[in-house]
Amino acid sequence: MASQGKKLINDPNAVVTEFIEGLVETYPGLQYLDGFPEVKVVLRADYASAMLDKVAVISGGGSGHEPAHAGFVGEGMLSAAICGEVFTSPQVDAILSGIRAVTGLMGCLLVVTNYTGDRLNFGLAAEQARSEGYKVETVIVGDDCALPPLRGTAGRRGLAGTILVNKIAGAAAATGLSLDEVAAEAKRASEMVGTMGVALSVCTLPGQVTSDRLGPGKMELGLGIHGEPGAAVADLQPVEVVVSHVLQEILSPDTNYVPITPGNRVVLLINGLGATPAMELMIAAGKAVPQLQLEHGLAVDRVYTGSFMTSLDMAGFSISIMKADEAILQYLDAATKAPHWPVGVNGNRPPAKIPVPLPLSHSAKSYESLSRPQQLSEQGCLLEVAIEAAVIAIIDLRDNLNEWDGRVGDGDCGSTMCRGATAILEDMKKHYPLNDAAETVGEIGSSIRRVMGGTSGILYTIFCKAACAHLKANTQSAVTSKQWAEALEVSIAAVSKYGGASAGFRTLLDALIPASAVLQERLNAGDDPCTAFLLSSEAAVAGAESTRHMQAQAGRSSYISSDILATVPDPGAMAAASWYRAAAMAIKNKYQVHE
Repeated sequence: MASQGKKLINDPNAVVTEFIEGLVETYPGLQYLDGFPEVKVVLRADYASAMLDKVAVISGGGSGHEPAHAGFVGEGMLSAAICGEVFTSPQVDAILSGIRAVTGLMGCLLVVTNYTGDRLNFGLAAEQARSEGYKVETVIVGDDCALPPLRGTAGRRGLAGTILVNKIAGAAAATGLSLDEVAAEAKRASEMVGTMGVALSVCTLPGQVTSDRLGPGKMELGLGIHGEPGAAVADLQPVEVVVSHVLQEILSPDTNYVPITPGNRVVLLINGLGATPAMELMIAAGKAVPQLQLEHGLAVDRVYTGSFMTSLDMAGFSISIMKADEAILQYLDAATKAPHWPVGVNGNRPPAKIPVPLPLSHSAKSYESLSRPQQLSEQGCLLEVAIEAAVIAIIDLRDNLNEWDGRVGDGDCGSTMCRGATAILEDMKKHYPLNDAAETVGEIGSSIRRVMGGTSGILYTIFCKAACAHLKANTQSAVTSKQWAEALEVSIAAVSKYGGASAGFRTLLDALIPASAVLQERLNAGDDPCTAFLLSSEAAVAGAESTRHMQAQAGRSSYISSDILATVPDPGAMAAASWYRAAAMAIKNKYQVHE
């Protein structure tokens, strides 16, 4: 059922005027003629100097196709754009005003899309301008490849290929060519480009209802840019299939829309119709290029992807293919200040894009060189026992962590932590250099980063990498208990810095901060390392339990009421206390460490 279209506008009858006002406020290089509401002309702000020794290039038509055409006004492209009402050809007086404003002794070229209203209004304006002494030439662009080649007096519609013609004409004019020469370049370009569009929805005009012409799961092929029905309606297909069909239609030798044959060089333009995300347009571009190369035998020299000539809020895209040579490529690459012409596209494309190899770590030891020692040192044995106990504790706690997290978060804390713990356990058996404490801690971080998603994964990776960097500063072969305590303190500071939490925020730090404080305190008091570790693990457990009484200030729990939070401890804090306590107990049971 049709419904009123939602628009962020004021008066539906003033959208074009207000668009132009916003456009010239945004871009200093653009200006407009003071003739609202009848005369809607956007022109270069430096029009007075530009018209002295260069041919002026003017295009335009009904509005609703933004950024066409006003967004392509600027040095190196259009001198002016004449804007009609939405989907309505501009009036003769407006076109004539634009010609008078920007045309100097070199004359003016009108680039006109092939619609009856545009041809008539621009044609009459051209005749009137000639009668006033202006030199004016006109090039009609009809690049539509969806309709049969012969279509009565209407002919092929002007679509997004017009943008490429405008760029070539503007660049040719900027070189100082005569009016006849600029017109010849534009006409040649118009004869080398073909376009076809695909729509997933129908556009909604300001102040009008949204059409339900297209049902669910349907797409329209060969549509125009004014909401008129396409050449055919079909079931929605994967974009790779859609792109293949469109390319076949444009390049079909049966219709001979464009003089492109295998071995030719081409330019590809993927044009969004107004409501198509950039992601989808790029996917289409990524499928079109290899199809043109492999299936049609064409060299793709330039690719332009974005929204160039839209149809208000229509979902879909069009594809334009232009036969290219060195002259056309030079015109397309020529500098322009038109605000909506894409930057970063100039220059020759490689025939194939080969992914850049992943950069190697700056670490002195590569991943391949890391391996589990055949014989463990005393420190290596301690690390193995502590790591194994810690990860098994997390694996055993998975269901409890998920249950707690289900009440205050998204319910996956246990599963996420378990993935990390399982990876650590497996990797330790293969390549952890357990006799090197710093590298082992760093590898724990690498295991976590590889498999753990979400905030907890990145926080634990930061935790391990910070500890690794601190421990590497130690030049001795064995790490002392005080150096371990310092590494814990440094890691907590790194997590706090990047995560934004601190004590009392109801996070894993509420277990680790008290543990670090007690560890430092007991070691400074002269306790043996094993006792200090055990006492600090008790502080970690107490800190985790205390989170029941805290109001969350970080993560998803910060959106939960205090009444619900009071029913469970923070899952992240409980996980941290669990592995910390398990590691301390494992070391106590296996060794009594003395400095």
